[in-house]
Amino acid sequence: MKLALIGTTFPFRGGIAAFNERLAKELMHQGHEVSIYTFTVQYPNFLFPGKTQFSTDEPPKGLHIDRCINSINPFNWVTVGNRIKKEKFDVVFVPFWLPLMGLSLGSLAKIIKKNKHSKILSIVHNIIPHESRFGDKWLTNYFTSQVDGFLAMTQNVLNDLKTFNSSKPKVLSPHPIYDNFGDLIEREKALTYLKLDTSFNYMLFFGLIRDYKGLDLVLKALSEVEDKKIKLIIAGEYYSDKTPYQNLIKELEDRIIEVDKFIPDSEVNYYFSACDVVVQPYKSATQSGVTQIAYHFNKPMIVTDVGGLKEMCPDGKVGYVVSPEPKEIKNAILKFYESTDKEGMKESIKEEKKKYSWSKFTNVLFSLVDKVNK
Repeated sequence: MKLALIGTTFPFRGGIAAFNERLAKELMHQGHEVSIYTFTVQYPNFLFPGKTQFSTDEPPKGLHIDRCINSINPFNWVTVGNRIKKEKFDVVFVPFWLPLMGLSLGSLAKIIKKNKHSKILSIVHNIIPHESRFGDKWLTNYFTSQVDGFLAMTQNVLNDLKTFNSSKPKVLSPHPIYDNFGDLIEREKALTYLKLDTSFNYMLFFGLIRDYKGLDLVLKALSEVEDKKIKLIIAGEYYSDKTPYQNLIKELEDRIIEVDKFIPDSEVNYYFSACDVVVQPYKSATQSGVTQIAYHFNKPMIVTDVGGLKEMCPDGKVGYVVSPEPKEIKNAILKFYESTDKEGMKESIKEEKKKYSWSKFTNVLFSLVDKVNK
């Protein structure tokens, strides 16, 4: 098929970009022709909470990426929309993750559909934002009204989708494994690279730091863990006020390794190879790409029972699912280090992650194509 993907890719960084690039490679591997259209301007700088929107990694090989979309310029939407419309793609995939993007992406979809050939399908990472803003509902409604069908990656998101549109085709398929961050390496080699003492045990909190991700909960939990050999690596850039976290970190003294930066793709495997367990103490969630990176590296997880996290992490099999409370997180940490058959859990992870292949994901995606074409 002749396919297009509209959304964040290189030179922009982050989980959505990684997802889109990996999906495009899978579709090409299956023999489809894939064109990618990404942004010249994604977010205005004054709305972006991080240090930079751009990746420091090398461009992904084998992908043709056309940087042409200005998310805040309506005249650009008309020009680019008409250009894509003329290409008459069989399917145009438009991932959705933030209402702020609803106006630009929805307008592009509206124009493209006028060719009476292209179907617009959205892969929905999140439909109701974790941090709400004025106008979210209107922007999301506008976007969903232009789309022919939806793929959600958790039951929670699928249920949320139905509040915006109850009639259009919808399918459910879990977030595939992120297998594009290199291979697992020896623990000692990874710790040496990160300049960490190999005699300690390390938990990993990975990814952008926002209030809903619950870093404060695991910091409070760790303060109650008496075993001083257990340390926490915090690897990610702050997108929230650092002050409350820094106050908690000071109390833990040398038990925290803080890497306050966006971790480039080329270094991700070092952090996951160095840790014993990945902690995701989220206060709210849809799904998390961090879960799928942990699966790739066969790492046990401690997650909270919010959103779709518990769907992805069977309790006692690939890790532990607890309520988002410091005491419960502390108990899970102690259980993992004191009584868990870690090698047995890793074998369970290897079996469980077979559910999350990219080929299975695209099979469901093309079942959605069949539904909208009926």
